[in-house]
Amino acid sequence: MGKAGDGNPRESSPFINNVEVDRESFFERKNMALFEEEMDSNPMVSSLLNKLANYTNLSQGAVEHEEGEESRRHEVKGPRMGTFIGVYLPCLQNILGVILFLRLTWIVGAAGVLESFLIVSMCCTCTMLTAISMSAIATNGVVPAGGSYYMISRSLGPEFGGAVGLCFYLGTTFAGAMYILGTIEIFLTYISPSASIIQADSVDGEAAAMLHNMRVYGTCTLVFMAMVVFVGVKYVNKLALVFLACVVLSILAIYAGVIKTAFDPPDIPVCLLGNRTLSRRGFDLCAKVHTINNSTATTALWGLFCNSSMPNATCDEYFAQNNVTEIQGIPGVASGVLLDNLWSAYSDKGAFVEKKGASSMAVPEESRASGLPYVLTDIMTYFTMLVGIYFPSVTGIMAGSNRSGDLKDAQKSIPTGTILAIVTTSFIYLSCIVLFGACVEGVILRDKFGEALQGNLVIGMLAWPSPWVIVIGSFFSTCGAGLQSLTGAPRLLQAIARDGIIPFLQVFGHGKSNGEPTWALLLTALICETGILIASLDSVAPILSMFFLMCYMFVNLACAVQTLLRTPNWRPRFKYYHWTLSFLGMSLCLALMFICSWYYALFAMLIAGCIYKYIEYRGAEKEWGDGIRGLSLNAARYALLRVEQGPPHTKNWRPQVLVMLNLDAEQQVKHPRLLSFTTQLKAGKGLTIVGSVLEGTYLDKRAEAQQAEENIRSLMGTEKTKGFCQLVVSSNLRDGMSHLIQSAGLGGMKHNTVLMAWPASWKQEDNPFSWKNFVDTVRDTTAAHQALLVAKNVDLFPQNQERFSDGNIDVWWIVHDGGLLMLLPFLLRQHKVWRKCRMRIFTVAQVDDNSIQMKKDLQMFLYHLRISAEVEVVEMVENDISAFTYEKTLMMEQRSQMLKQMQLSKTERQREAQLIHDRNTASHSAAAGKTQPPSTPDKVQMTWTKEKLIAEKSKNRDPGVSGFKDLFTLKPEWGNLNQCNVRRMHTAVKLNDVLLNKSQDAQLVLLNMPGPPKNRQGDENYMEFLEVLTEGLNRVLLVRGSGREVITIYS
Repeated sequence: MGKAGDGNPRESSPFINNVEVDRESFFERKNMALFEEEMDSNPMVSSLLNKLANYTNLSQGAVEHEEGEESRRHEVKGPRMGTFIGVYLPCLQNILGVILFLRLTWIVGAAGVLESFLIVSMCCTCTMLTAISMSAIATNGVVPAGGSYYMISRSLGPEFGGAVGLCFYLGTTFAGAMYILGTIEIFLTYISPSASIIQADSVDGEAAAMLHNMRVYGTCTLVFMAMVVFVGVKYVNKLALVFLACVVLSILAIYAGVIKTAFDPPDIPVCLLGNRTLSRRGFDLCAKVHTINNSTATTALWGLFCNSSMPNATCDEYFAQNNVTEIQGIPGVASGVLLDNLWSAYSDKGAFVEKKGASSMAVPEESRASGLPYVLTDIMTYFTMLVGIYFPSVTGIMAGSNRSGDLKDAQKSIPTGTILAIVTTSFIYLSCIVLFGACVEGVILRDKFGEALQGNLVIGMLAWPSPWVIVIGSFFSTCGAGLQSLTGAPRLLQAIARDGIIPFLQVFGHGKSNGEPTWALLLTALICETGILIASLDSVAPILSMFFLMCYMFVNLACAVQTLLRTPNWRPRFKYYHWTLSFLGMSLCLALMFICSWYYALFAMLIAGCIYKYIEYRGAEKEWGDGIRGLSLNAARYALLRVEQGPPHTKNWRPQVLVMLNLDAEQQVKHPRLLSFTTQLKAGKGLTIVGSVLEGTYLDKRAEAQQAEENIRSLMGTEKTKGFCQLVVSSNLRDGMSHLIQSAGLGGMKHNTVLMAWPASWKQEDNPFSWKNFVDTVRDTTAAHQALLVAKNVDLFPQNQERFSDGNIDVWWIVHDGGLLMLLPFLLRQHKVWRKCRMRIFTVAQVDDNSIQMKKDLQMFLYHLRISAEVEVVEMVENDISAFTYEKTLMMEQRSQMLKQMQLSKTERQREAQLIHDRNTASHSAAAGKTQPPSTPDKVQMTWTKEKLIAEKSKNRDPGVSGFKDLFTLKPEWGNLNQCNVRRMHTAVKLNDVLLNKSQDAQLVLLNMPGPPKNRQGDENYMEFLEVLTEGLNRVLLVRGSGREVITIYS
């Protein structure tokens, strides 16, 4: 870490090491003397450019800025690859694959040329739009090894990055399973049918037996491939070119075959019975009878349909009614068969593969006899299912970006190579669809396993010079693709594990000494095995379609989000993108997911959602400057601007709390229970600002301020207080608190309520200003029209873990100040701590009030407010002011004067004496001027409460100061007391009696807080009254409303 000029550590930069500048270089740079103090923290531009120019793309996986990386970084030796070898060919090889050879003819047959064209166009459009978005992301800065995962996680943040990375990983792993199943299908169906281990007892059991064979062979192949990958990836990479050659040769063979059919169609007879296709299995001659030596004999086909080979044997009814005909399986491009194949021919499972337009005699309700050599459909076909099976054949567009670490110029190669590869493969697929439809008879297209062609691969029969070119070519290409999936997937998992965003995956980050991911390979093989146990290519394909589609959807989302937010760092070199294209791509991906299979789509989204929430909940905090963070900022800005438009409606009012915390000398929070109470009050909703003030100047106290802020944040985490921390350094506490009350919050998200602790130490001589600050803060909140909550005995308040099994929350409703008193207990009872407490509301009746009517009215009011509470009206009888009250008041006044004298210097004493005299005169005249009119109960209460509060303090006073005992005996001195203070003390004492009588055992008492006197001279008396008022109660919350209504009876 370099030290900046002011002695504070500077964040280390990813590639600039701090240059130790020796003395000589200082003399060399005299012309930069003005900036010499910045030199040690901010490098010269010349040295920065020098370092950047030498920056190489390091083979660091997806790990950035890790401490141990420095020692391991070394430049990648060996030749760097260009666009053609590095991106175009790998993409081509990954995109063209098993589906093209094994399923494309069948898709064309079932969906027809037009619908197949639509399927392929949709899928290719989807990948093209994704490639455009991916190119924009890939060219926005240097892309290290880690490819697609790296790009998404750095664009969308760790949560999305992890979710998409794992989806992409699962997709690649299942792709491995699909390729292995394809390999085995080619081997067992077309190369060596006799190699099957499990034989079927009957024709019906053949499909099941085939699946079992696939499982056995698939597992063996997987084990073998995993061992090859484990032994050495370099062998896989060396073979890659061979596998690619196989694919290219196969495709050339198909085109050559198509051209040949135009002038010389191959002779491939297909046998039909009526309009039903027959499987060339167990017979050679396509006829019922044939002539041998001038005599007619039945054929092998007759034997299959009849119970004996005699001409008069009992035969299958459909066989008897219909003729056997032979047609050409591949009539050629010029034959016009394209018109027959334009439209779809979907069918149920087990249906006959029938030729449209062929003559056929229907037979009434035949029982489908098993064992007859018909070609039947093995699964039900419909449009959406075919989309799911076809989509994997367009995946693989990420192959180029995955090897971004090995490219000469990734920013140029990735877009060009990927888009060219997609254009090429899209052309191949679309042309193949039209050519298959134009060359091959419909029944042959729909014959998935080539049964009518004596078990030959349909696409192979079309190829030139020999079917074996395609069979062998497709076998090796699927083999290679499987190996590549098993090589790529563990690396992807390793990159995710090394990023440390998903804790339980950490183990997969380790590998052999050369960095090969051993554990990740093991997990990949196990997941792959689950795909192989499914055993059906048509069932595995939709699964990996989901994962790839989800991955592509997020790539498009990343590009759209970054473009729309106009993040300053978003300046891709690839210019041919637009957010509408990305958005269209994203919508198309989402649509394709639900088209393929809505339940798989929901399941894949559930998996991604779970991973997202898990990373959010558990994962390491990573800050990658991602787009979602930018999106949050934009959304917050937009919402704040919307909220600005005026104060909230009463229905939407909720306490947005500014919590005033006091700190001790070590910058620790004095009353942590204040935060516990905040959490209980908020139940996690609304705005919470935790504020505190440090005395001093900001330059001197910056370190302490940071420490204090960290302490407050950690306490907020412990107490589960969701909110913001705002710390102010001010020359004195009074101003700092005033600044917080004025300026905390932003725009419409400002606090409307201040919560603080009662200054318990206000009587202590060494803390003369705490009560001054307190009373001034009360005045500030009133001036700012904010509500004020003062928690007295805050250290007795419950922690979040405690639970009250019983008890009352008592509300003493003396003055109506907007209904905050009603709302607070309701909010508190939402929290588990207070849930079982009952709410009681007490109100005070004057002599001339009808207390029975008051109780009824209050019950009705609460009923309309939808708040359940017990109601009690307490009558306060007018009686004489007791001697006790006089003594309390006298004690208070004497005490406050003596306190002042102890703390004042001589000159100040004289000024103080004058002030006391002026105050007494003023209050006497005021008292004389206002004889007590029968004012409204509200007002009387208000004065009572104020008085009451002030008086309370002197109760606790220790009459140890000399001179007090004399005062008690001097009854005449009572006459000199300020009558206003006496009345207030009278209220405080009486109310305190009532409170103790009714609420001494309550879990919490909420009470109207009287305002401070308008005349500032009575501030310390005000504290006394509050002290007297609340004396003897455990937990008290003094509540002062903001003056506006906060609770309404309307919905």
